Amino acid sequence: MNPIEHQPYDLIGDIHGQHAKLLALLHHLGYQPQGDSFRHPERRKVLFLGDYIDRGPQIREVLHLVRAMVESGDALAIMGNHEYNAVLFAEPNGQGGFLKEHSPRNVRTHTASLDQFAGCMDEWADWLEWMKLLPMFLDLGALRAVHACWDIKRIPRLIGQSLGDPDFLRASCRPMTPEHRAVENILKGPEMQMPDGYLFHDKEGIQRHSIRVRWWDLPERARVSHLALPEPFDVPGDAQHYEIRRIPCYGPDEPPVFFGHYWLPHDHPRAPLAPNLACLDFSAARGDHPLVAYRWNGERHLVPNYFVSAPLSICIEEDKPALH
Repeated sequence: MNPIEHQPYDLIGDIHGQHAKLLALLHHLGYQPQGDSFRHPERRKVLFLGDYIDRGPQIREVLHLVRAMVESGDALAIMGNHEYNAVLFAEPNGQGGFLKEHSPRNVRTHTASLDQFAGCMDEWADWLEWMKLLPMFLDLGALRAVHACWDIKRIPRLIGQSLGDPDFLRASCRPMTPEHRAVENILKGPEMQMPDGYLFHDKEGIQRHSIRVRWWDLPERARVSHLALPEPFDVPGDAQHYEIRRIPCYGPDEPPVFFGHYWLPHDHPRAPLAPNLACLDFSAARGDHPLVAYRWNGERHLVPNYFVSAPLSICIEEDKPALH
C-alpha cells in the first residue's frame, strides 16, 4: 500500500472540554489558525473520535473548534457516547420524562456541560441538533473510525441512520431492539457480566456488575477479568463460551481501526493494541495528561512512533475573547 495514495489523517481521541490541550496538540501537529478553523499546510486532516463534551472546563470552545474544522473541510468528526447520551437526556419521552432518566448519576455526567451553557439553553439545543447528525462511524476504505467498537455484524444496521430521525432515535434507546444493540456496541463497546459475587469499580468509583471487554484477539476460554478494558485484572470466574462468541472479534486482516472511549491509563504504552487497532483515549479528560493523536499516512500496520502528544507546557490559548 502506497501511503501517498491516501489522504493523511491525524486522529484525536476523547477531548471532553479540554480546549487548551486540543490547541496544544493541533499546534504541535503543525496545524495553523485559518479563520475559525485550523488547517495543515500539507493538507492533512483531523479525524475526531467523539466525546467532545462533559467533564472539562471549556466545552463550548471545543464544540466551536471541532465544528469549524469540520465545516471548513479541515476535519471529520464522529459521535461519542457522551454526545449520544446528551441527546437522550434532553429528549422528552412523551410521558413526562426523558429518553434518558434524570437520575442523580446521569445528572452528574452532564453537569459540566449544562453548567457551561447555563442561561444559553437555546444555544445548547442547537448543539444537540448538530450532535444528532454526527455519524456513528466512518469507513474510509483504508482506515476506519468508531468511538468504541467496530462491530462488523451491527455496523450495517446504522448505515444511513441518524439521530435526526425521531423513529430511529427512539428505537435506539429501547432495550432489545436491533437499533439499541447496534448503538450500544458501537458507541459504548461490548460488556460482560462479572462472575457471581464480584463487583468492579470504574475510574469514577462507581460499582459495576459488568465490565467493558476487548473485541479483538478473543480466546475460546478466558476469565472475564482477563478480557477487561482498559486493562485486564485477575478475579476468578471464567466467561461462558457463548458469552465470548457473542462478542464481536475484529480480524487481523481488516483495515486499521481507530477508537477512543476506554480511558487507557496516561502512562499506558503509546502503541497499537493490535497491528491494526489503536485506542487514542489516554485519560486526557482530567488531570494534566495530554491528548494523544495518531499520524496516519496510509499504513496498514500501525506504528508506535506515529503516536503523538504535545507537552502541556506549550498549551496555547488563542488571543480571542472567551465565548459567552
